[in-house]
Amino acid sequence: MKTLNLGIVAHVDAGKTSLTERLLFAAGVLDEIGSVDAGSAQTDSLALERERGITIRAAVVSFVIDDVTVNLLDTPGHPDFIAEVERVLGVLDGAVLVVSAVEGVQPQTRLLMRTLRRLRVPTLVFVNKIDRGGAQYDGVLRSITGRLTPATVAMGSVSGLGTRGAAVTPYGATDTGFTSRLVDLLAEGDDALLAAFVQNEAAVSCCRLLAELAAQTGRGRVHPVFFGSAITGAGVDALMAGIARLLPAREGDVDGPVSGTVFKVDRGPVGDKIAYVRMFSGSLHVRDRLQVRGHDEKVTGIRVFDRGAVVRRASVLAGQIAQLRGLHGVQIGDVVGLPSPTSTRDVRHFAPPMLETVVVPVRPADRAALHTALVRLAEQDPLIALRQDEVRGEISVSLYGEVQKEVLQSTLAAEAGIDVTFSETTTICIERPIRTGAAVETIGADSNPFLATVGLRVEPAPAGTGVQFRLEIELGSMPYAFMRAVEETVHATLRQGLAGWQVTDTAVTLTYSGYWARQSHAHGTFDKSMSSTAGDFRGLTPLVLISALQQAGTRVNEPVHRFALEIPAETYGAVLPALAQLRGVPDPPTAQGTAYLLEGTIPASQVHALQQRLPRLTSGAGVLESAFDHYQPVHGRAPTRARTDANPLDRSTYLLRVQRRV
Repeated sequence: MKTLNLGIVAHVDAGKTSLTERLLFAAGVLDEIGSVDAGSAQTDSLALERERGITIRAAVVSFVIDDVTVNLLDTPGHPDFIAEVERVLGVLDGAVLVVSAVEGVQPQTRLLMRTLRRLRVPTLVFVNKIDRGGAQYDGVLRSITGRLTPATVAMGSVSGLGTRGAAVTPYGATDTGFTSRLVDLLAEGDDALLAAFVQNEAAVSCCRLLAELAAQTGRGRVHPVFFGSAITGAGVDALMAGIARLLPAREGDVDGPVSGTVFKVDRGPVGDKIAYVRMFSGSLHVRDRLQVRGHDEKVTGIRVFDRGAVVRRASVLAGQIAQLRGLHGVQIGDVVGLPSPTSTRDVRHFAPPMLETVVVPVRPADRAALHTALVRLAEQDPLIALRQDEVRGEISVSLYGEVQKEVLQSTLAAEAGIDVTFSETTTICIERPIRTGAAVETIGADSNPFLATVGLRVEPAPAGTGVQFRLEIELGSMPYAFMRAVEETVHATLRQGLAGWQVTDTAVTLTYSGYWARQSHAHGTFDKSMSSTAGDFRGLTPLVLISALQQAGTRVNEPVHRFALEIPAETYGAVLPALAQLRGVPDPPTAQGTAYLLEGTIPASQVHALQQRLPRLTSGAGVLESAFDHYQPVHGRAPTRARTDANPLDRSTYLLRVQRRV
């Protein structure tokens, strides 16, 4: 049987989880449809999800359509939990993007569609809520075509729009408008179809058009649009038929090499790790041994998703999604077996978290337990990015927004029994080097207490290139372990630059190296005092790197969002000064009837303030979209962040902490 790993994605409140429930009911997996509002949705398994009526963690459930097994992944819609969506994208065969017929295309909808198109994930669009008052058909289609993708075709008509009795009639071969639209759309990607249509229009059958529609949908070029209601079930049968017919289900190569990707990590009732793995090829059995982050570990249990249940199996085969137990060191993003071309899609699809806050336990005695609990949560969401300040005894976490902070607070209370508060949320900046700087420290010098020679050069690199480590020494000039120690320490040290922010877009070159070979006494015992170790290079590298960085200088950059703001024309005079006050830079406005569309840039730190002021400035009629665009230098006094490392900026303090001496 073929398998299709299908993602359901949407802006929050578009009805994504309700659609999942309806699909499970239609497939015979559920006897009764759950409700998000009532907290009875099957895929919202966390108590916090049921309480808040939102999806927080990606969930997996399986059902069958015809001869296709569908592993459905329900993802969060709220932008604060975009990291959950990101981790799922790399394991999908196809997706359904849910759009509300009432609210239409929303900010998160555009972000998701851009990403799905960039990754060429075959995607169907489902316009939900046709039974709600204010639902639109033509308006939503125009919005999808204009703001998401022009390569769309409506797959049916709607009667009774905006009423409880709204119904969908799928288009067929007798609908000339539908077939004409298919020919126009598909001929752009198929010269043979265009030639056949020009020679003899009647020779191009509807069956051929539908076959070509499936082919171009499978390549991510065309996006069929279905209408319906997850609540009443209208149009859902047509969507299910479209999922089976238009999205590319596959028969996995079970005899191929073992290849899979870990996209989610949970904890079991007794604290054991549960790794969610999508298998791309081969098969994995209980008691098989795997290399996980350099350690040999044994699979002790396998559970596979099957027709709405999670069942124990002796093996997991290509195409399936399974829960693996026994892999104690596993982390999200790990490859099981060999990498797959599909599994190695770029894992950075969205901007990283741009907010940071300090988590403070209400009871000081909970400090150690808080660290343990946060480490476990970071396993499930690596972008939490813990930073522990040993001097101040503080733990900082990275976040996407205020809702994520509230969820983190509730999760710690419910799962770990720890009540916490938060310090003020700050925006995460970065540092970039201004010019070239170099430094070197030589083994045996009085000022160098380490048995190592390290020379480093720091140079600016193009934006978006991250940190590049290069060699200007010969590969065999010192042991690989020492060279590796320098490289790893460079990356670790650059997490905190001269102002405390991560240094990026830089090239660091190892220009000098030296070491003392292993020494021993006459009786053969190892003499550490005369022998270089990797620890010497790890200890010296931060001092050399920071010296080079000080010579190069760094500039603090803040994140900037690109915004689109729709406002009534009469409020333009009030909105423009507010934008200027928040350091927003608008482009010339575009008139849209009685409204204006303002596009431009604004510092990420000011987006929340603009959202709060917008209802008052526009009498509740303003609509704001924003997304990360780039980093720009901070004007005026640059913000700093307290260091959490041994502080190589202060040599005496650093040596005291690292070597217990000055």
